Amino acid sequence: MTATRQSLQQAQIQTRKFKSFRAFYPFYLSQHTNRACRGLHVAGTFLVIALFIAALLTRRWSLLVLLPVAGYCFAWAGHFFFEKNRPATFKYPFYSLAGDFVMFRDVLLGRFR
Repeated sequence: MTATRQSLQQAQIQTRKFKSFRAFYPFYLSQHTNRACRGLHVAGTFLVIALFIAALLTRRWSLLVLLPVAGYCFAWAGHFFFEKNRPATFKYPFYSLAGDFVMFRDVLLGRFR
């Protein structure tokens, strides 16, 4: 993607408003076209789920502090190094979080290659 096109795309993201997650999810997917980026999101989401379950089973509640670190480190690395775009988390934090889990499910169900 050229720098000009990427700048235009980022400007459009800043002004766009979504009224529902259903309207947001296609946009979310458009920001995750790179397979490596999606793979890092899936790895981060899996780690978040694993840490959450470990915290519940062991009652080591301090593990919960690691949840955002585990999820965001993988996801943001995917955006910065592979997708070359700004994560939607900065503009749409709750929809983006939901998008991570829906994309995780979609990958597990084989909806992506």
